Amino acid sequence: MTQPQHYELLIRDGTVIDGTRAPRFTADVGVRAGQVAAIGDLSGHSADEIIDARGRIVAPGFIDAHTHDDEALLSQADMTFKLSQGVTTVIVGNCGISAAPLRPALDLPMPLTLLGLPPDRRFPSFAAYLKALRAAPSSVNVGALVGHSTLRVMTMAALDRAANGDEIRAMQAWVQEAMEAGALGLSAGTFYPPASHASTEEIIEVGRPLSAHKGLYVTHMRDESDKVLEALEETFRIGRELAIPVVISHHKAMGKPNFGKSAITLPFIRETMQHQCVALDCYPYDAGSTMIRSDRGMLEGRVLIASSTPHPECAGRELDAIAAEWQVSKEQAAQRLQPGSAIYFLMDENDVRRILAFDETMIGSDGIPVGDSPHPRLWGTFPRVLGHYSRDVGLFPLETAVWKMTGLTARNFGLQGRSTLKVGHHADVVVFDAATVRDTATYAAPAQAAAGIDCVIVNGVMAWRHGRHSGARSGQVLTRTPASAA
Repeated sequence: MTQPQHYELLIRDGTVIDGTRAPRFTADVGVRAGQVAAIGDLSGHSADEIIDARGRIVAPGFIDAHTHDDEALLSQADMTFKLSQGVTTVIVGNCGISAAPLRPALDLPMPLTLLGLPPDRRFPSFAAYLKALRAAPSSVNVGALVGHSTLRVMTMAALDRAANGDEIRAMQAWVQEAMEAGALGLSAGTFYPPASHASTEEIIEVGRPLSAHKGLYVTHMRDESDKVLEALEETFRIGRELAIPVVISHHKAMGKPNFGKSAITLPFIRETMQHQCVALDCYPYDAGSTMIRSDRGMLEGRVLIASSTPHPECAGRELDAIAAEWQVSKEQAAQRLQPGSAIYFLMDENDVRRILAFDETMIGSDGIPVGDSPHPRLWGTFPRVLGHYSRDVGLFPLETAVWKMTGLTARNFGLQGRSTLKVGHHADVVVFDAATVRDTATYAAPAQAAAGIDCVIVNGVMAWRHGRHSGARSGQVLTRTPASAA
């Protein structure tokens, strides 16, 4: 008979969904020294703190595969907008924009402004950024990418052209520095002005250091509408040339002429997965959010202003109404509101569901933690998948939903020992009510904590319980362990 053990934390009688897609089972979970120490029948064992999880799901903490929390990790270190959803790890530095390396004197173009980086909190190297995160931990873990657009801003005097040889070599050196410091890989955002003039060859050459480090290439592709297939081909080519995995960020088919195109893109992605390492993520909404743009294609549908530096009073208002009030066109109104962020209703719900249901799709919020009226995905992504899409719509079983935001994401980003409930793994845990979990954040009232999330544990420390933050900041900086080296 096993001798009774003492744990720092004991979660009793919960229904365990372990993040592997295996069937759920009833068990106790014992936590000690920041790790899962035991799973099973732990009756007779003791603990400093006991959580009664009867009637609740006990799952690994969720990984947000796509965020722009780079600055928020330092300025909003409690990370309530993520922790309250059950998120215990965030991936930052996406879409080509990262908090480092940057110089204080640089005049940042959009969309780098979306990170909310003040001049006095910029980091001269990627190592300096990670050092700051370690010195002042947030409430969640973080894995970081270095951004191609950020490197262009650091290196190039003019962004309206492809980089020359000297500039490419300078960016290569920054990528090398970032990888040595602990970056997960390189992100790109060729959809955006700072990188739209970059050639495929530029990205390949800038990314050369990724090959030796087995880093990731993560991309907000050049086109997510009419030329989405060509953009996928470019992404796959970059992965092949560098012999590294690629991640397609927030996959979508944008604009009415492209509604239904996911029925073409997903088989193309699946077929490519047979030959090279490809991953993808998406968010569970039919509206996206990014910098305020004035190009006509982005203004075809409903546009809701989330933030505006010159006109903060316009946050939460429709662009149509603002343009009418100012007696200008939508394009002119958008230009006046820049820089800032907006919400664009440009996707079809059927595409959203098809992409979400695709076996290999991870979950990423793509939330922007700036302004008073952010996209509700900042607060609501993960409970929306669990409640609306898994429970109410029946898009996939709860085991699959949890896997898409835990084990699958940990595998793709090389975060070994995370996001599966297994003895010896880090104790990132969420306890929730499968019957009541749901998103409460709306476009009208976006900063609303989820319902049904009982408690959240980060590295063995209780961070969220009964709808309140504990004040704990036990997050860690995570680095990549490629699958071949695990």
